Amino acid sequence: MKQALLIIMVLTVIAGNVNAAVVTKEVSYKEGDTVLKGYMAWDDSIKDRRPGVLVVHEWWGHNTYARKRARMLAEEGFTALAVDMYGDGKTADHPDTAGKFSGMVMGNMPMMKARFIAAENYLKAQPTVDRNKIAAIGYCFGGAVVLNMARAGHDIDAVVSFHGSLGAKIPAKKGNIKAEVLVMNGADDPFVKPEAISEFKQEMRDANANYRFINYPGAKHSFTNPEADSFAKKFNLPLEYNAEVDKQSWREMLELFGKVFR
Repeated sequence: MKQALLIIMVLTVIAGNVNAAVVTKEVSYKEGDTVLKGYMAWDDSIKDRRPGVLVVHEWWGHNTYARKRARMLAEEGFTALAVDMYGDGKTADHPDTAGKFSGMVMGNMPMMKARFIAAENYLKAQPTVDRNKIAAIGYCFGGAVVLNMARAGHDIDAVVSFHGSLGAKIPAKKGNIKAEVLVMNGADDPFVKPEAISEFKQEMRDANANYRFINYPGAKHSFTNPEADSFAKKFNLPLEYNAEVDKQSWREMLELFGKVFR
């Protein structure tokens, strides 16, 4: 009952979007000499500044799925920026290429941080955004990115990982995590081993992090992406879309945002 009431609060108080008028545009911003190509979405019927949310893409890159999630966030009353972590809006159409692109970023923490912060600064500069209310969500590769930014002590209100990798590039230090952390994992995801989950939870406890870990029974990797089944068939990967868990995990994210942004 409490959860239902809080969700209603999120939808009405933060969103206020009965007459939603979502506007989208492609944007470019830079990190050093690298041009990064993003996608912004916001509800133009809301006149006040509102929280901003960064959306970090899967290992496939900045594609239509990341943009879809940005639009969904705009419908909930946020200003969302689907970011570009690879540069020049590059996307992959094969797991080998996706692995190469994602490995380039995950293997270079300074570059990861710089590109994330460039996106955040761009989002904060938007006239629809309350620069003091910022969160980040990520899917798969993107989940790993937002978790590692939280571990690094980045000053952000909340990070949410959907079926993301849990491994730490640099483990969190005690008291260093400023963001509230929400991790949603598929219990049947073969890419996330039980020992990785145990290590992550211990790391969060040792860091005194404010975190929550949800393990969804029966859910596999990429459970939020409706294209997962076609990717699984095409590339023989253990992926599977789960419509119910997709809805549940989205509601959990909204509940967290309702708490940190109220």
